[in-house]
Amino acid sequence: MDLIENVKAKAKANPMKVAFAEANDVKMVKAIDEVVKGGYCKCVIVGYNEEVKKLCEENNIDDSLWNYIDIKDEEYQEKVLQKYLQLPNLVYGEKSLRRRMNDPLYYALMLEAIDEVDVTFAGINSTTGDIIYGAQTIIGLESNLEVASSVGIAKLPNYTFADGGNLIAVGDCAVCPNPTASELASIAINTCDTIKSVTGWIPKCALLSYSTVGSADGDLVEKVRSAVKIANERRPDLDIDGEFQLDSAIVPEVALKKVKRESKVAGHANILIFPDLNAGNIGVKLIQQFGGADAYGPLLQGFKKICSDCSRSAPVSELVGNILFSIVRAGDLKNGQK
Repeated sequence: MDLIENVKAKAKANPMKVAFAEANDVKMVKAIDEVVKGGYCKCVIVGYNEEVKKLCEENNIDDSLWNYIDIKDEEYQEKVLQKYLQLPNLVYGEKSLRRRMNDPLYYALMLEAIDEVDVTFAGINSTTGDIIYGAQTIIGLESNLEVASSVGIAKLPNYTFADGGNLIAVGDCAVCPNPTASELASIAINTCDTIKSVTGWIPKCALLSYSTVGSADGDLVEKVRSAVKIANERRPDLDIDGEFQLDSAIVPEVALKKVKRESKVAGHANILIFPDLNAGNIGVKLIQQFGGADAYGPLLQGFKKICSDCSRSAPVSELVGNILFSIVRAGDLKNGQK
């Protein structure tokens, strides 16, 4: 069973309720149609109701199983607001929250915060920054977490990794511009947990650099070395190693030449952690443009609940994959598995 089929099976076994804050897009309504028809989730449309219904009609989509929320329904809005105001550590006051409830993204996030939905999905029109900021202020970060981040899963049609497959997880390529060593360690740990949740893989996580275990020196290399040490101290149960150049991380023959110590990760990594957002964003776009990779994500991580972003250029197939991953992650979170 391939990755998407496996994720579909997990989602269908434990459907979640997903709030779509930007369903006024033809690709998005087609993706929603697929996941609802497949029985993978219950959908809640937040805002743009007439636009969404018109798109469904134009594309012969049956939306009879979709739930629509009218964000101008004052009675329901008040119910949501008063329940949200009972939560601890709020960033905004009541007056500010009332204004933000006119924005479907913030309304959806508030619904999630009070457990009316399990996932908030957006990004087809909003920037990643908009979603990150909204999630941080409305949902909040996990306890004791330093930074939010992201992970993607890339499928390379013309490449085979050491495990015989063509999938690789990459992070962080969308959120944290220049993480400290401690933040980079957190990103690696979170990424391992996220990938294990959605794929079932045993994480083998490589922190990337222009150096392989001491072949070069400098502040940039030292940050990655420190991050590896911190991550291993925090989570000795995870296989996190580095610093590795890309080829040392994924090619066993190269790792044998360059890594002169025992490593469970070198040459066999299934997770790659970039040292900063410059490297991550460029790296992902290189494998997409030159390698023909399909990229699922970014899957946002580090929040108390599952908040999902998507690429504005993503085709329907990638949107469906991203929604499915989010459903599985929300199910695991609800069941205390993450």
